[in-house]
Amino acid sequence: MNFRGLFPFGVFLHDIAYKHFCNVRLDYNQIHLIDLGSITMADNKTKTSLFDFFLLSVFLVCLCLAPVPASAQGRKLSFGVNGQFKILQVADMHYANGGTTRCQNVLPSQMAHCSDLNTTAFMSRVIAAEKPDLIVFTGDNIFGSNVKDAVKSMNAAFAPAIAAKIPWVAVLGNHDQESTLSRQELMKHIVKLPNTLSKVNPPEAAHYIDGFGNNNLQIHGAVESSLHNKSVLNLYFLDSGDYSSITSLSKKYDWIKTSQQFWFDQTSKRLQKEYNKEPNPQQGTAPGLAYFHIPFPEFWSFDSKNASKGVRQEETGSATTNSGFFTTLVDRGDVKSVFVGHDHLNDFCGELKGLNLCYGGGFGYHAYGKAGWERRARVVVADLNKKGTGSWGDVKSIRTWKRLDDQHLSVIDEQVLWTSSPK
Repeated sequence: MNFRGLFPFGVFLHDIAYKHFCNVRLDYNQIHLIDLGSITMADNKTKTSLFDFFLLSVFLVCLCLAPVPASAQGRKLSFGVNGQFKILQVADMHYANGGTTRCQNVLPSQMAHCSDLNTTAFMSRVIAAEKPDLIVFTGDNIFGSNVKDAVKSMNAAFAPAIAAKIPWVAVLGNHDQESTLSRQELMKHIVKLPNTLSKVNPPEAAHYIDGFGNNNLQIHGAVESSLHNKSVLNLYFLDSGDYSSITSLSKKYDWIKTSQQFWFDQTSKRLQKEYNKEPNPQQGTAPGLAYFHIPFPEFWSFDSKNASKGVRQEETGSATTNSGFFTTLVDRGDVKSVFVGHDHLNDFCGELKGLNLCYGGGFGYHAYGKAGWERRARVVVADLNKKGTGSWGDVKSIRTWKRLDDQHLSVIDEQVLWTSSPK
């Protein structure tokens, strides 16, 4: 059966399941999301079974009310035996109400059969293709103003990551809180979901830090290497807010506040000390990556001509106030790249003062986009140095590319963002 013909009936099944099956109790240790590797946009001639699609619809909606097992808090992340750590960035899903939510800015031939379920299918396909070690959602996970129930929409949006049993972390954008839950309530729900490493806020800074979802993850050296108990790659996640609370700047985008920058600075310094101390003291600083939603003004420095890879197709939606976070990052020197969302039609990377500024590119189908310009996801891979003894050492390089939601999940714009100095 052609998926194009199946999709309208699939929406009907999704609606039935939503109304009648949400009382089913699911065991997350036994459930598996069906393989959507062959499902693409509605105009691609791929096949799946009606029963499988029904199971997918039931799974997505039943996830809304399923009992939640213990989260992945405290789970240790490490480089693999291949000396790599891979991160999948998902920017701007804009998920709403599932099969009844129509797509924006797709080709006329796709419009009638395109919904939030295309976003779900894309995520499942790219997870299967890339097999990331961590999935990072960089905000506008749901499109709050169109959402009937924030909990159900959040659960459905994150469902493929949960089903894949891959660790994941999320920050919020400027649209997530526009439904039935505040930003704090959203994060309190997210941290209870399976396999998430998200935090409402870091415990040591919870009494003073602005926003919700600020977090640091440490990626340890390869298993059975001398650096297995030391963080060799540090990830920072920050809440860039939604809209300014300052009256004179009302309806302007928010920014990363001084309290958050202080927390980042203190965390970075602490991690550097740990990197340099016994046992196995290392020289210099472990590299870092930062993820948040709203870009800072320095993203304006690049266009399609001077960016190292990718394109600019719209203005940068930064705050009108420059909070100085770019300068803070440059001064510390450990963060090598920042990754944002927010501006769906931009997907470039550009280097400024040794810091790479990268967009994820629009991922979701209920988000605004550009017809014929495929939705996309960004992949980042850190590679370790190979020691003469054959074991793995510290981080050698950080690379990136993008996956397109076309028939072949095309890989584009491969580039090296950073390499360590020879030792």
